[in-house]
Amino acid sequence: MKIIIIGSKGFIGSHCVQYFSQRQEVWECDVVPDYANDKYFVVDATNADYSELFQTQKFDVCINCSGAASVSDSLVHLHRDFQLNTVNVFKMLDALRRFNPTCKFLNLSSAAVYGNSITLPVKENQPLRPMSPYGFHKKQTEEICQEFYQLFGMKVCSLRIFSAYGRGLKKQILWDLSQKIKKSKELVLFGTGDESRDFIHVFDLVRQIDLIISNANFMSEIINSANGIEIRIKDIVAEFVKQINWNGKVIFKGTTREGDPLNWVADMSILKGFGYIQHITIETGIKDYIKWLKENE
Repeated sequence: MKIIIIGSKGFIGSHCVQYFSQRQEVWECDVVPDYANDKYFVVDATNADYSELFQTQKFDVCINCSGAASVSDSLVHLHRDFQLNTVNVFKMLDALRRFNPTCKFLNLSSAAVYGNSITLPVKENQPLRPMSPYGFHKKQTEEICQEFYQLFGMKVCSLRIFSAYGRGLKKQILWDLSQKIKKSKELVLFGTGDESRDFIHVFDLVRQIDLIISNANFMSEIINSANGIEIRIKDIVAEFVKQINWNGKVIFKGTTREGDPLNWVADMSILKGFGYIQHITIETGIKDYIKWLKENE
């Protein structure tokens, strides 16, 4: 199988490269040059064009790991987020339609499309209520995928990722904790601590992607990516500070950040039906993340 990973230098993309390169022919595509890799395409960061990529090579699978991935940044840079998350997906699919129409296209979407869910666990077929430009733009990418499936018969699938984490990620809760602890004996955090997320370690995430490539119909379906386990933020914080033996004070301000939902846990029926079993517990994942932090101090 010949796979192209777009956004291969990013957090999830780089882990996909590591995982799939063990068994498949993997090509990469991103905005930074890589002169040592002859299976690599560079695209313009401000005006990406994927025509040459799909004209010169034919792929069995395209995994789109590219785009912006920040709720807070999308509130400030709306056009940039729209360009990277929505316009570029249209460009990819249009190039595939013209030059490589049989290629499976896996679009990495986000649970941000759900917003504050009325019911838990969150199911793929429930109404979407995004709370940020990022959430709206991810919703639009899913609709673009549906457009290319319905009108042109393209093989597409969208994966709604909840809270992915792991070594290499320099943002979100674990990274924020590691940086704040360096500067103060007090950890001042947003919210009450009772907010919850459904965490998925990147090692398990790439295994889910592998299962989807093998088992999904690629008929514009939507699939949740998480573990189906609700974990409170204050419990994540407690586990992190325990593992690093930090004895400072944790303070939750009680104020929420714009665009952030309160509680999330995913319905995982589809992926469990494909045979998914969680390998990395949150405790093990945090331990490995701390190990990575120490290796890169």
